[in-house]
Amino acid sequence: MASDKRIELVPGGPSLSRLVFGAWRLLDGQRPSAEAVARLIDTVIDLGLTSFDHADIYGGYEVEEAFGAGLARWKGRRDSIELISKCGIMLKSPQRPANRLKHYDTGAAHVAASVDRSLKNLGTDYLDLLLIHRPDPLMDADETAAGLERVVKAGKVRAVGVSNFTVAQFDLLASRLPFPVVTNQVEHSVLETSALTDGRFDHAQRQRYAPMIWSPLGGGSLFTGDGQREHKVRAALSLVAAETGAHEVATVAIAWLLRHPARLVPVLGTMKPERLAQLVRALEVTLERQQWFSILEASEGRAVP
Repeated sequence: MASDKRIELVPGGPSLSRLVFGAWRLLDGQRPSAEAVARLIDTVIDLGLTSFDHADIYGGYEVEEAFGAGLARWKGRRDSIELISKCGIMLKSPQRPANRLKHYDTGAAHVAASVDRSLKNLGTDYLDLLLIHRPDPLMDADETAAGLERVVKAGKVRAVGVSNFTVAQFDLLASRLPFPVVTNQVEHSVLETSALTDGRFDHAQRQRYAPMIWSPLGGGSLFTGDGQREHKVRAALSLVAAETGAHEVATVAIAWLLRHPARLVPVLGTMKPERLAQLVRALEVTLERQQWFSILEASEGRAVP
């Protein structure tokens, strides 16, 4: 059974493509020209990915500007895509000379300034989704919520979410907002399974929001890792790939995420069109229950309790 090509993050709320393009590696290697970025945008959209995931810090605070240059050359309509960004992490960087060390800022003033900078860099007048990037131990929930309300009321942001939040941190911010927190973007893969048992995916089902997933292939360690766990997981994925006709380990690893009832939304980080096409084929693969558990068993190194 094929997965739908779009997904509502909350009932009646904003929707994204079922798989999201992650732009964090856009500047890895040689910096692409604006024309090359525009071609990449077209290629990604042709594969069915209309949602583009950014953060202010990506590429040393330079990815959004590079992507925006390509977006300015792109011939498509702004309302046919979704632009996502994040704020709150303050990196020590030549681009931010005031940052003496890495820290967090979820204050209203920083939220407003970060949104304005992202809009300028991307060359757009609104973000479809803004995420608070990391939990901030100094977050004043009332102030952060007020800042988010202001950017939404101003029409600069259509919806808000969080990233890497615990259930308690999510609920705290949500309790101060008049509109829903529509997602929590968390790390999850066949090699990082803590969200299955620490309550985050249970919370997502209870509150009926779809979590976004970063590093859905384990940051590449699924393919390059030489530990016993990686070998066992690759073997389990290969067996299921043969059983389903999926052929590729990576395709099954994404299909494993899509099988979860919390409606996970993987963010794909590769810049290679052929690799993206391979991952998109996961939308046509549905794992049987025992196939899904065989991969979990390989990852955990034991049968489920």
